Amino acid sequence: EMAEFRVDLWLAPGMNIQRNPLCGRNFESYSEDPMLSGITAAAVTRGVQSRPGCGVTIKHFACNNQEDNRMGVDCRVSPRALREIYLLGFEIAVRNAAPKAIMTSYNKVNGVHAPNRRDLCTTVPREEWGFDGIIMTDWATTTPDGGSSPWMCTEAGNDLIMPGLNCDVKDIRRAVKEGQLSEEAIRTCAGRMIDLIAEFSK
Repeated sequence: EMAEFRVDLWLAPGMNIQRNPLCGRNFESYSEDPMLSGITAAAVTRGVQSRPGCGVTIKHFACNNQEDNRMGVDCRVSPRALREIYLLGFEIAVRNAAPKAIMTSYNKVNGVHAPNRRDLCTTVPREEWGFDGIIMTDWATTTPDGGSSPWMCTEAGNDLIMPGLNCDVKDIRRAVKEGQLSEEAIRTCAGRMIDLIAEFSK
């Protein structure tokens, strides 16, 4: 199906913890149990990625608990609960199946938008779990009306800002000019994108 529709990265599986039966997109995720979610997502990932040129994007990283006000909600969570509940499924999928991509979530985690948190986008997946794919934002997460900061997405380790708005480009250029964002950070993100494109082009 991916080949027929010329899709390289499937924007799934969804791995959000099903905390409330009223959440409108529970059908996209697996369970309220992070262990079950991780094992299932790893199996799906291995199956999809066994086909050349096909990759998955596990999402939404992390603590995406509701559909209403997803960009404004602030998920307050302790480090232990974060690791034992919200990150565990992602860790299992990354360590056991090496998904090609991770999609960050709209929400804030303890006061900072998830795509703007370097600990979530770089330290945990890349340095602790050994993730070597790309990290992308959810669609239009950088909208000016309360979304995450474009340049901080790049600084945190999002390799791809989706869908890529003119205001994102302006913000990133401004941040480089003012010394907030390094050229090295941009080159690192671009390099990971080039590596993935080259892999899918074989």
